[in-house]
Amino acid sequence: MTRRTRPESDRPSAVAVSYDTSDSAPRVVAKGYGTLAETIVRTAREHNLYVHESPELVGLLMQVDLDTHIPPQLYVAVAELLAWLYALDSEDGARRLEAPRPPPAS
Repeated sequence: MTRRTRPESDRPSAVAVSYDTSDSAPRVVAKGYGTLAETIVRTAREHNLYVHESPELVGLLMQVDLDTHIPPQLYVAVAELLAWLYALDSEDGARRLEAPRPPPAS
């Protein structure tokens, strides 16, 4: 999920991207301006999804039709973002596994 505020107005914009290993590429699953953008971001946060702000990437992804795979020209940019998110997930999972356990009861 990426979000930006358009410099030409105060109207926010947001794009949600989903990737499934069975897909050939990530897919734009939601996008919008104003209230719809705020709803997309709020819904993502309510479901503990990452929200990444990148005006340049949002501008490019807004040009992709809904439920359409991203074009090859955006593979590298989106792959870098997904790799960063997967790394965050891995770090969070490792921290949960390494959490100290309470001492055994005597």
